[in-house]
Amino acid sequence: MNSENELLVVSFGTTSAESRRLNIESVEQAIQEIAGESWKVCRCFTSQTIINIIAGKEGCRIDNIAEALERAAAAGVKNLVVQPTHLMKGLEYDKLCCILAKYSGSFARVAIGDPLFTSDEDYYRVADAIIEASTEYEDSGTALVFMGHGTEAAANGIYEKLQSVLNCKGKDDYYIGTVEATPSLNDVIRAVGEGSYKRVVLRPLMLVAGNHAVNDMASTMDPDSWYSRFCADGYETVCIIEGLGQISAVRDIYADHAYKAIASLEIQL
Repeated sequence: MNSENELLVVSFGTTSAESRRLNIESVEQAIQEIAGESWKVCRCFTSQTIINIIAGKEGCRIDNIAEALERAAAAGVKNLVVQPTHLMKGLEYDKLCCILAKYSGSFARVAIGDPLFTSDEDYYRVADAIIEASTEYEDSGTALVFMGHGTEAAANGIYEKLQSVLNCKGKDDYYIGTVEATPSLNDVIRAVGEGSYKRVVLRPLMLVAGNHAVNDMASTMDPDSWYSRFCADGYETVCIIEGLGQISAVRDIYADHAYKAIASLEIQL
């Protein structure tokens, strides 16, 4: 492994060790496989709160972005690729780019990979991936509902675009909603209500099935959770607590984006 080449995988993070293993570590492994032995794949999280909780609970210290970049520069890394596991070029991606710009002079070459939803091809690949992962739940009386996070940024349009791609593929029983933006839960409930469904299957449209999936989506105690709201409307409701990182075809997209970023450096390995 060439110590001059580092590939930094940037994730929001999760306090669940099992969810980290299934969703974040699995993406990192896919990236390592495609990058090859000449690249050292490292991890950092953007949520300082999650970093602090993990340190206190597990005694494990994970770098934030600035710490990871300072460490890489001090270690003599010359060629740096940063691969975010973000879904979109939204506010978190913009923050990452701003921080990276401050450290760009510390390395000979720097490249940043694209988030999950970037090219038109990405949308079709993600659509195929979530369809394949949900096929066993499909029947004429079931609506498949995916819960995204949502953002105030213009990048929130990824959800509408993915919905359009799913519809183009004939998946009119697939619905996309968000926790914090549009389409809202009310929008999704209204759309599902226009069909003749008896059952609703809920899945997170997030890299990690973390707090949003467990609390906002699947809570049986919160009357405002997605589960409770659909149950209250008379649907048999099933929750699948699995992040996108558990889908191999999604991991492949992140790996391909990282590989393209490596290629953009045009270095001789």
